[in-house]
Amino acid sequence: MMEVKDFWYVVAESRQLKPKQVIFRKLLGEWLAIFRDEGGNPAALQDRCKHRAAQLSKGYIRDGCVVCPYHGWTYDRRGEVVAVPSEGENFKRSATRRTTAYSVLERDDYVYVRMNDGDTAQEEPFRMRHYGEKGWHTIRLINRFRNTVTNCVENFIDIPHTIFVHPGIFRNERRQKIDVEIKRENGSVKASYKNEDTIIGFTSKFLNPSGHEIVHTDEFFMPNVSCVEYVFGPRRHFIITSQSIPLEDDETLVYTDLTYNYRFWNKLVAPAVWWMGQTIINQDIVALNNQMEVIKKYGSNFANTPADTIHAFVETIQRELQRGNDPNALPAKSVQVVMYV
Repeated sequence: MMEVKDFWYVVAESRQLKPKQVIFRKLLGEWLAIFRDEGGNPAALQDRCKHRAAQLSKGYIRDGCVVCPYHGWTYDRRGEVVAVPSEGENFKRSATRRTTAYSVLERDDYVYVRMNDGDTAQEEPFRMRHYGEKGWHTIRLINRFRNTVTNCVENFIDIPHTIFVHPGIFRNERRQKIDVEIKRENGSVKASYKNEDTIIGFTSKFLNPSGHEIVHTDEFFMPNVSCVEYVFGPRRHFIITSQSIPLEDDETLVYTDLTYNYRFWNKLVAPAVWWMGQTIINQDIVALNNQMEVIKKYGSNFANTPADTIHAFVETIQRELQRGNDPNALPAKSVQVVMYV
């Protein structure tokens, strides 16, 4: 049986988790207390003291352990109680006092948590493309959406909405015919766009000043990662990777990496990349928050067109996970689609 808890999720940037500090995070409806042990390694515990139900994240760190702010019960990274002040010299460790601890790892300057460790658990998180590599630069953005992970992911890999939600800034309506090959296999979906026009709004003067042919792919990796990649000739490469973190059923925190290779222009164009990325995301937040308001009132029975095939494939994968099935077992499928933008 496979479920969403088998996967790794970002809970913080590495720089946010300072030594001798405990921070609060939500993930899949659970409250977590995140901290670093004596060796500087990240740890994650259920944010609840076993004694009188105080939040551990409101406590403090001592000798690499988290101390409850209510009665001082002290927990190590494994969730074991290693001290109870009121018991003094009579204190003895007991397995019944252990709280839930989760698997944690640090990669690409992110702290990840996995809530299940069973046979179907994901071995490692998504590898951020070109992060930290020579010649590449990354800008990170964090934004909160009042919507589901699936709806967020579908928005990030959806071309038709860009004309209406981001007019001018990212794409202009030109009724251009685009051929798309959409593949679903091994729990992922990939859309490859052909004969896409070089003009994608006023940002084309920055993204693609030489007017090179665009090589564009949109990808989804279960259960929460989207990757949009543009290649504008030999000297312009832009990747937008979004990790949508399910806090609650209708609340998603999105960590977005804008990774690009503009060679010696990398740092010079960073402010423009940040502005462009955050402006587009702000517009998406408005659209997705409104979508969830409508869904709560009228439900989510969507009417699809061929241009929504990528969404239909994503939803088949998400449904399998919700049913406890392994989406890798879905048959590989490839569809040719025509859309106009």
